[in-house]
Amino acid sequence: MVRTKSTHWFALFLLLVSLSLSAAAQDKDKKDKKDKKPLTGTPIFWRAPEDIEQRNLLLGAGGEEMKPDISRVTFIEEKTGGYSKKYRVRDAKGNEWVAKIGREAQPDTAANRLLWALGYETEIAYLVPKLTIEGKGEFENVRLEARPKDVKRSGNWMWENNPFMSTSEFKALKILMVMINNWDMKDDNNEILAPRGDDSGQGELRYIISDLGGSFGKTGGVISRSRNKPSDYVKADFIKGVKGDVIDFNYNGKNQKLFDNLTVADAVWLNKWLSRLSDDQIKDAFRSANYTPEEVETLATAFRARANALASSAPKNAPKVEIKISN
Repeated sequence: MVRTKSTHWFALFLLLVSLSLSAAAQDKDKKDKKDKKPLTGTPIFWRAPEDIEQRNLLLGAGGEEMKPDISRVTFIEEKTGGYSKKYRVRDAKGNEWVAKIGREAQPDTAANRLLWALGYETEIAYLVPKLTIEGKGEFENVRLEARPKDVKRSGNWMWENNPFMSTSEFKALKILMVMINNWDMKDDNNEILAPRGDDSGQGELRYIISDLGGSFGKTGGVISRSRNKPSDYVKADFIKGVKGDVIDFNYNGKNQKLFDNLTVADAVWLNKWLSRLSDDQIKDAFRSANYTPEEVETLATAFRARANALASSAPKNAPKVEIKISN
């Protein structure tokens, strides 16, 4: 009898503790939501790359100035989530980076370069062929992505709800995702970067795709999809056909409805910029990711062929499409 009463009181005690913790958690959630300020500032997604012919795709957005000093790289913490193993690290200059290790590092870097060349806001990233992280070991083909102290990562933006939905540059970005066979089209891979410590709320909110690692393979089915497989990328179909002025793209990845109703005009708009990239620049995008010379040639040739396919999708008598630059 005594044992039964003790068990009863212990169970009641656990219930009260559980309810108390639950209430505390709810209060904290409410407080966090109340304290979290709505994002203010100017949303930026794309800037006209008027200097596109001079852009260095070996170095990308960070240029020579931001290159990491890998003479000594120390471990800070392991990052969880996603397909690839990731570590937060500090280089010899004291700058912090997220090191991505594995199959996604190369396509992530190459895609980053191509987006940046075409005017899209991107991460600052570099591919290091061989990197020693103290306490973790030596790794090959590591993508280092900058984490500047003056930049705050302010959450995700959504493919189906953002300030740029009706713009030519947004529609062109979706076509570009098919061009590189990025099948991992989910909102979690998108980031909004804001200036840290900007009390005025007048700074820029940079909308970027932070993770492009599911690229340069085939979009396939759930089981047959691949990443970083040039032989798959070359074999994959790009355009199924053109119905009226709507292009039917060959895409079987996530969020397929995003690619409905993309038009010839959208393709022509994108190709106006693509046509200004030289073959050497496109090759440099893949060289920056430490692909072999054979892979560089294969990937660059396939990417250019897709750009040519966009150009030929327009009827010969179609009116010229003017590039309108958003402010």
